[in-house]
Amino acid sequence: MKYLIMMFGSQKDYDMLAGGPTKGPTWTPEDFARLGEFMEKWNGALVESGEFVDAQGMTAPVHARRISVRDGVPVVTDGPYAETQEVLAGYTLVDCASFDRATEIAAQLAHTPHPEGSDLGRDWYVDVRPIADSRNDLDA
Repeated sequence: MKYLIMMFGSQKDYDMLAGGPTKGPTWTPEDFARLGEFMEKWNGALVESGEFVDAQGMTAPVHARRISVRDGVPVVTDGPYAETQEVLAGYTLVDCASFDRATEIAAQLAHTPHPEGSDLGRDWYVDVRPIADSRNDLDA
């Protein structure tokens, strides 16, 4: 079965990764490179195990657009996210034996490198959700 592992971040997180001001240590280009190396190694292990399907990172929330409908007309809003609101920052799609295995894979992200003493200002987390293969899988 396929599972989507979703990582979240805020505009503040993207600014921090780019070396912007933070409450803690500033990320350096070397810190960002270590993060990239970790993610490449994590994805590479999934490719080797045959569990990797796809992975993508999202651009900063400031580049997002939200489309809603008002009075039956689509309305496009640029930058709909407040600075501290978390949005999908990236995902990895895996095809593995069980929900427990998908959870185990996602939990490996707890070891993502970051500068000593850095603070997200919130608890770290990722979400894991099974992918529905058909409408029959959508029931609760």
